[in-house]
Amino acid sequence: MNCPICGSDTVHKYRPFCSKRCADLDLAKWLNGAYAAPSEELEDVDEVTPAVQTPPSRPH
Repeated sequence: MNCPICGSDTVHKYRPFCSKRCADLDLAKWLNGAYAAPSEELEDVDEVTPAVQTPPSRPH
């Protein structure tokens, strides 16, 4: 089994990762919201859509 972060061989102590560093990097992705489960709920799509379509205004 290979580490999902760097691809190195895993170490039993940190499985499925190869080191504490890769485990911490994965945890940081979860905490920062880099990993997200897709939603098929219509109300979730409606909440996100206006923010994506409307660019933020910038002062000149």
